[in-house]
Amino acid sequence: MNGITAFALSDPIARLLGEWSMGLNTYSIILRIAVAVIFASVIGCERSSKRHSAGLRTFVLISFASTVSMILDIYLMTSYSFSVPVLSAATIIGTAMVSILFSSRNQIKGLTTSAGLWACGILGFTIGAGLYTVTVIVYVFLLCILACFPSLEIYLKNRSNHFEIHLELKSSEYLQDFVAVIRRLGLRIDDIESNLAYVGSGLSVYTITITINSAELKKYKTHKEIIEALSSLEYIYHIEEMR
Repeated sequence: MNGITAFALSDPIARLLGEWSMGLNTYSIILRIAVAVIFASVIGCERSSKRHSAGLRTFVLISFASTVSMILDIYLMTSYSFSVPVLSAATIIGTAMVSILFSSRNQIKGLTTSAGLWACGILGFTIGAGLYTVTVIVYVFLLCILACFPSLEIYLKNRSNHFEIHLELKSSEYLQDFVAVIRRLGLRIDDIESNLAYVGSGLSVYTITITINSAELKKYKTHKEIIEALSSLEYIYHIEEMR
């Protein structure tokens, strides 16, 4: 009896379902795959509703692949004395590669999606191992993190003295004027990076890191209000905070 099987025997939900759910048989495999698809569907719908790059099918496929690879690894370890979960290791590496793809393509905005895909893969492993109680606990926490934490994150970011903006100027000649306005408002520019992807568009685009120095601004103004005030400058084509 391996460690995973021993742990499954003490699983409250597995004991409630019956002995059939603890081992590998047709019904337990169907149950595990169904749970993986259902749980991943809910997570994928939550991501899709917020228009993230990886949606319903991506999350379901990651969870499905992880669940099946864990089931196969348990079968190989119990039937053929395999000592290493080869397929699970390969799956988690594949999930990491997919996650890196999303991160590199979408930069900062893809990080949460990448981490969510990786976590969904881990969820698939717990389902495939028949650890039903652990699966439910992990699923509830994962869904809460993805669904509830963004509001808290936005609140904490708005309380921060540091933020980053995406700035599009109608001409590079206006950059000096923009810097002068920033200083008059009690803000400090920590870094300016020109975005070469917009070369030839007629716009001068920058990523700018800003620190709020003014005690008055720190007390009364949110990042959104500061950006709305800056957007009224006639030489700014577009400005937004980078999340």
